[in-house]
Amino acid sequence: MENADQENKVTAQEQEQPHVVKRETPVTSKPGTSKRAEVKDQRTIVRKRDKALLAALGVFVLVVAVIAVLGILLVHEPKENIQGQVDCDIVRVSGKLPGRIIRFYVKEGDYVHKGDTLVAINSKFADASLYKARSAQRVAQATSQKVNKGTRDEVKESAGHLVEQAKAAQDIAKKTYDRMENLFKEGVVTQQRRDEAKAAYDATTAAVQTAQSNARLADNGTQPEDKNAARSLEEVARGSVMEVESILEDQFLVASCDGEVSEVYMHAGELVALGTPVMSISKLNDMWVSFNVREEKLSELPMDTVVKVTIPALKDKKTKMRVYYIHDMGSYAVWNATKAYGQYDSKTFEVKVRPQEPLVGLRPGMSVLLDE
Repeated sequence: MENADQENKVTAQEQEQPHVVKRETPVTSKPGTSKRAEVKDQRTIVRKRDKALLAALGVFVLVVAVIAVLGILLVHEPKENIQGQVDCDIVRVSGKLPGRIIRFYVKEGDYVHKGDTLVAINSKFADASLYKARSAQRVAQATSQKVNKGTRDEVKESAGHLVEQAKAAQDIAKKTYDRMENLFKEGVVTQQRRDEAKAAYDATTAAVQTAQSNARLADNGTQPEDKNAARSLEEVARGSVMEVESILEDQFLVASCDGEVSEVYMHAGELVALGTPVMSISKLNDMWVSFNVREEKLSELPMDTVVKVTIPALKDKKTKMRVYYIHDMGSYAVWNATKAYGQYDSKTFEVKVRPQEPLVGLRPGMSVLLDE
């Protein structure tokens, strides 16, 4: 009984000290020790040894991993991804005619060609202005024709008759004066009668000259200054008509280029003011990619350089593009230095590249990654 109590006491002490690894020693059976107790002691010793080895191995692996990560971070700098965006020219469709939209001939997403009719606008005010301008033009044309045509034929004939009558009266007065002059010389009539005959003859002579002047005026027509003034008034009226007609040309807005209707800003029935955009057209036949690059990276992207890019939206398609535009983005786009010495303010430049071949499915707004 005493030997059994001692064995149980030793076993309890060993369980209270689990972190102590004892050196293996040959197990010798003591007198009175049971076989089961010996096997239990051996298992406890092996279990403690395995735990110690696993703990040491885990610490070693963790130290090696930390050293490897630190080495990678110290030797290699993190890779900087340069991301750009696909863009294209956008043409806004607007007109000079203020009015009401009565019909759209296209919708968003339609591809249009240059000259296609896009929208119809109605303006009663412009129609009234055109009617007024054309009426003023007809008045000016009639006035100019009247001035250029000159005196009517009836007036010319009447002037000719007056000349003939004046000459006939002059002949009678001339004959009367000649007789009075002869009778005065013979002393038959007084000087008063001769002077009266002379005055009548002079009056008829002046009447003949007046009639001849009126006849020449009728033959010559209007003065050149009046003709020029009438012609100028006609040109002013024609210009007014052309002005209104040019405004009414925008009753039907047409596409100025080939492209896709990217956005429609208004709806049928709404009023549109002078120069207000109605829709926009994206020129998909000429797209490019714009990158924002810090100036220390520009040495890798000189003009006309062919670069490799990846387009995630096209299933990570890889293609080549050529640099055709480099320009700074202004003083506001800078990277401020974080140290007082050894650093500087790095400006940001916009670099544009254009695909070397058409890419099916490429759309404005897609992201593009610049490959190293």
